Amino acid sequence: MTVTHPGLARTAALDCLFVRPGDDGRARTAGRHVLGRVTYGHGGRPPQLHDGAPLARMAMAAADDERITEVWTTDRPVRHGRDGGLVYAEDGEHFLCAVRIEEQDVYRDTVRAVYEAAFTLMWRLGYTELLRMWNLVGAITGRNGEGMENYQDFCVGRAQAFESWSGRIPGMPAATGIGSLRPGIDLYFLACRDGRARHLENPRQTPAHRYPDRYGPKSPSFARATLLEPADGSRPVLYVSGTASIIGDDTVHPGDVERQCAVTLANIQALVAPDNLRRHGLAGGFRLADLDCVKVYVRDAEDLPAVRAHCAKALGAGPDIAFFNVDVCRPDLLVEIEGICR
Repeated sequence: MTVTHPGLARTAALDCLFVRPGDDGRARTAGRHVLGRVTYGHGGRPPQLHDGAPLARMAMAAADDERITEVWTTDRPVRHGRDGGLVYAEDGEHFLCAVRIEEQDVYRDTVRAVYEAAFTLMWRLGYTELLRMWNLVGAITGRNGEGMENYQDFCVGRAQAFESWSGRIPGMPAATGIGSLRPGIDLYFLACRDGRARHLENPRQTPAHRYPDRYGPKSPSFARATLLEPADGSRPVLYVSGTASIIGDDTVHPGDVERQCAVTLANIQALVAPDNLRRHGLAGGFRLADLDCVKVYVRDAEDLPAVRAHCAKALGAGPDIAFFNVDVCRPDLLVEIEGICR
């Protein structure tokens, strides 16, 4: 089956598209089954099951900003369920689940418990290849009840969960850790059963899990990208993590959003390029023009026009792009970008 994006047609077992207010979302998913919906909108609430699939509502836009719904579709019939606070859907090959952690003084123990609950559910249902994680953290650079930065607090719990599951989940997948406009933490995960997940690092950047301790007591637990080699033999898909203006482990060009945007896009180009895939023992490769379902996070509202212009020049008119005015995981980072290369 084919899902058509503006200016782009393709066939994929697992696909993603953005639906905006006024779009005919049902027409655009005709012949497909919905695995999950994530609305990046004006308010948030715990995930629920809606029309046979998870629906997560994230507080990522001001009242007068455009609301975007990220829709994950599959060519297989979908089954759905609830396990404690987790809501999920599966199609026999792909799995999506979402969960919310309400505001707390200290997050680490709850983050660990929620991550382990998600891992347990995935494995119980037979989905052992973790592909992608999204972590939306309210007041991400604010302080918890102990004075630790909320993102660092979150990273401790996530790292502990991966350490506990290291015998069953040997590699960390692509991820985004970004601010949101309400307290608490919203999370969602993608996994698969028979496809193969290959986790990639960036030659321009220190692997996040090897960051020095000045960034927190536990390093961030994610890879710079994950390549999915689908079980059906179709073309690989590359999930690009949230990427920012970091060389090695240092923020570069603090205070200069245009130069940070340029470095961020150069980092993505180096990550997805054929040379980097060969470095990981993989064939093929991508260009910036292959990015789709791009999410761009901009810390300061006054920087949005410049970032929009820079992305339009670098990415062209083809990809579906959404922009959000939210905090990034370091106070000196002004922009972060993620996407999918097909």
